[in-house]
Amino acid sequence: MVLDSEEASPSNVSKLFDSRVNCWSVMTETTVGRYLDLIETAYQQRGGLSHQREALKTASGRRIRARMVDDINRGAILPPVVIGVVPGQELLEALEETSWRDALEQLATKQGDSLAIIDGMQRTTALREAVALNEATKSRCMRVELWAAQSTDSLIYRMLILNTGQVPWNLKQQLQVVYEPLVKGLSENIKFGRFLGEKERRWKGGEFSADSLIEAYIAFGLRRTEVDTQESLADEFSRLDMAEALMSKKYDKYFYPVIQIMVDLDLAFSRFDPAPEIILDNGDADKSKNRREYARGRNIFDTQPSRIGFIVACAIYVLGRIGMDKTEQESDDRLTKLSSSFARLREKLDNLSADNLGSFLSLDTLAEKASKRPTSAVGRWERSFFESAFKVLIEENFEVPSLETCWRS
Repeated sequence: MVLDSEEASPSNVSKLFDSRVNCWSVMTETTVGRYLDLIETAYQQRGGLSHQREALKTASGRRIRARMVDDINRGAILPPVVIGVVPGQELLEALEETSWRDALEQLATKQGDSLAIIDGMQRTTALREAVALNEATKSRCMRVELWAAQSTDSLIYRMLILNTGQVPWNLKQQLQVVYEPLVKGLSENIKFGRFLGEKERRWKGGEFSADSLIEAYIAFGLRRTEVDTQESLADEFSRLDMAEALMSKKYDKYFYPVIQIMVDLDLAFSRFDPAPEIILDNGDADKSKNRREYARGRNIFDTQPSRIGFIVACAIYVLGRIGMDKTEQESDDRLTKLSSSFARLREKLDNLSADNLGSFLSLDTLAEKASKRPTSAVGRWERSFFESAFKVLIEENFEVPSLETCWRS
């Protein structure tokens, strides 16, 4: 945040280190105009503050914001807006060694397009409206608190805590506020076939979208398949379960290896890719329709329910159920066992011919089971089905004669 020389005085900049989440908290003063310029960069780079909680549109929300706008133009001082950023290690270390004026300028210059408002979206909206009504408001002073974190998890934890008692966000929204660094972490740690961008379609194994993995991230922490990302965070138990997982570093240590196993398993399954004419040669049309849903090995992980089912089955095996958490040593041992068991299966699958791989996948059985799903709550049924199926695979140490054993569990 670029400061004027008079704003850069020590009395206007303070820093504290939060040892709970390994974050630097910097409280500073700047002008409304400079703050909005900084946020505007994020708007331009990300097409707006995507994934943030939108400005309230209810009648009461509009009335409150109109009152806030009027108060701002009358000279009111708002509570500090809280901004989060995950800078590189080099820049983070610079925060300790350089003057805070220089450090803040570096963050504003180098990280302006990845800053996220983690508390104060409504205030920011009100400030923009106040400036639109009165240009002189740009010169008014305001307080901004900047959280410079070592990891995305720390910012997520801050959001979970900061938003307690406010108009709630759902879990997916809270995670997507730090969408950019989370996606960066996944892309750096996982060897994908292709990391899908927005609106890109999956065509081959090993291809996954950011949105699907963000939801997998939630499911992994909560260890359950029923993650309704449209529901608000009224469930305090979900909030606390997730916060606990974040602070224990379980995501960093166990989530990425589990995702890598899923990606590699998807690639192995995808070797079975029969020609279209073989897929369609199934007899009557109804059966053909069912079988086409799972006609190729890639189709197993084409849907989100199967991904979530696999991730949750692995999470429960490695971490234990909520309230029955494994010790770190137990989780380490289980992850090692999971990885080695999968490695043996991967070697087996790589040595199978295409026909034998198709027999192992037992897609006809899977299609038949899928055709019997209920007409309501389909997504919930599918997630539960795949969790049970992959739980069998894990319990058998990936040593099954075919996946029919899993699909019929």
